[in-house]
Amino acid sequence: MSGLLGKKLGMTNIFNEEGQRIVATAIIVGPCKVTAVKTLEKNGYSALQLGFQEKKEKAFSKPQIGHFKKNNLPCYAVLKEFAFPSVESYKVGDDLDVSLFVEGELIKVRGISKGKGFQGVMKRHGFSGVGGTTHGQSDRLRAPGSIGSSSYPSRVFKGMKMAGRMGNDSITVANLKVLKINTEQNVIFVKGCIPGSINSIVELYKK
Repeated sequence: MSGLLGKKLGMTNIFNEEGQRIVATAIIVGPCKVTAVKTLEKNGYSALQLGFQEKKEKAFSKPQIGHFKKNNLPCYAVLKEFAFPSVESYKVGDDLDVSLFVEGELIKVRGISKGKGFQGVMKRHGFSGVGGTTHGQSDRLRAPGSIGSSSYPSRVFKGMKMAGRMGNDSITVANLKVLKINTEQNVIFVKGCIPGSINSIVELYKK
């Protein structure tokens, strides 16, 4: 599935021709540099490896630097392969920008959700809490309650909703409509929200 790398800029409002306000997310898309071309004959599949956001060499290992230097390319912080159906028209060093997308089409966006750290069951799963606020129950207000019987099965079932790490997961949102494209600044506006914090890296896929 063809696509590009981008960076989430934040949320804004866009007004349509009828004057209705539409909540949208602004994403700066590319330009992405083609750092490798994968072909059926050589690699067994057809894809393009794209690089996004240049970074100083000191942040990379020698093999990583060699991967870029053999094609006279700068080092890129993010590398990602996209399965383009046809790669014959592309070569290493080409630039891909927001012109890959068109206004009105539906796309998929994948990103890493905001990390919340270790959280209890009320915030993580929406539990209502246990007990009242008086008569010695103050230490059990945010407790999960019973997690299993001591007689049978004498263990905690797998998948029990308990406290733990929350967020920082890979989330994909499908069927996001492209509302507007600014080709001069490589910015795309999609309807609704996408995962991740401001300036986080996201992947945009054509359907």
